Amino acid sequence: MKSTFTFVDLFSGIGGFRIALERCGGSCLGYSEIDDSATATYNNNFINSIFEWKLGDITKVTSLPKPVDMITGGVPCQSWSVAGKMKGFEDPRGRLWYDAIRLVKTNQPKVFIFENVKGLADPRNKQNLDLIIKELESAGYIVPKPQLLNSYDFGLPQNRARIFIVGFRKDLILKKQFSYPRPISKTPVLSSFIEGIKNTNNFKSIIDPKILFEGKIPVSRNKFQKVDELNDFFVFCDTRNGHSTVHSWDISESTKREKEICMTILKNRRKKIYGDRDGNPLSFQDIKELLPNIEMIELEKLVQRKILKKVSDKFEMVNSKNSSGINGIYRVFLPNSNIFSTLTATGTRDFIALESIHAETPEEFKEVFVNQIYKKNKYRLITPREAGRLQGFGDNFKPYPSSSLAMKQFGNAVSVNVVEALANEIIKTGIFE
Repeated sequence: MKSTFTFVDLFSGIGGFRIALERCGGSCLGYSEIDDSATATYNNNFINSIFEWKLGDITKVTSLPKPVDMITGGVPCQSWSVAGKMKGFEDPRGRLWYDAIRLVKTNQPKVFIFENVKGLADPRNKQNLDLIIKELESAGYIVPKPQLLNSYDFGLPQNRARIFIVGFRKDLILKKQFSYPRPISKTPVLSSFIEGIKNTNNFKSIIDPKILFEGKIPVSRNKFQKVDELNDFFVFCDTRNGHSTVHSWDISESTKREKEICMTILKNRRKKIYGDRDGNPLSFQDIKELLPNIEMIELEKLVQRKILKKVSDKFEMVNSKNSSGINGIYRVFLPNSNIFSTLTATGTRDFIALESIHAETPEEFKEVFVNQIYKKNKYRLITPREAGRLQGFGDNFKPYPSSSLAMKQFGNAVSVNVVEALANEIIKTGIFE
């Protein structure tokens, strides 16, 4: 493909921006990255010219060797991440925004694209985002309102929302007004991205929401969860209760009585009469008021089984932290799911089931999963190659040799499909003509 524009790849990671922009006819003149392992992966996949700029540490780059049409970069995101400490500009990584903006001011590209975690769009970070936009505008750019784009909307089965900031140099006249890309109609299926998965494409039964949610639909349902269908994933957690929630007493040999005790505690632990926490421990007397025939020895047995724990004179769930899961598992996604969880640099406790399942009722759904998938160990973690596919990297891409580092790198990467769609919208403005 004939080159239609040049770009420099800041905070390049392993090259998600580069793959997308080269697909769109871009020519990369250089890149900046300080992580040695990411640099090794980048060089192994792209660098075949001694003339390409290897810029290294952006804080030490005063200017680019010559003008470029586009500057891109996924500025390190931990400063704004909900998974981090939300320190923003107080974090040294947050201050890297100033270096990115400095190079835009100095080199005056025709256009730029910056990507960051959705936490930057959080209301708590409004002042920080406004400051970034103001600084970019003062550098001589028109900055359309930044937008969250989700990888799922661009053909990848991953729930990954990221904020994108685009700016056009003010002195340039656009043939067509820029607009962010719209979601494509293609709905991805997880099994088509994963090796060795049996997906029978079972149709999903329509179930009355009154039955599915016992009369009250949770407000936490997202766009991937319909109100009249069974979920495409199971969550391992002892502090929530939904049709696809797997509790510790569901996967161990528990009597009907033990399950009754655990469910009684679960359903009442958030009531204000027991405290003002999101989940409160209950005393023996509290539980006895709910289950008049309860005996202390029954609770002590559940403590011995490590389902309950005793804190002072009260009882609470051992597996009380949602993201920690149970036995090292947080979620298991079914092959027919349209999404997998957001890949992260720190990894997740999320697995893929190796077979599809079908059920007509919520009770049967959980029972089939526990007996046919969980107890038969028909689930596994995804591989680095599969993580790359979920990010839009082709199978010709060579991951880092260490699986753990490769997973970290893909978790840090930008989704190729999203950048490609965004770049095509920029090209439509005629800015490179």
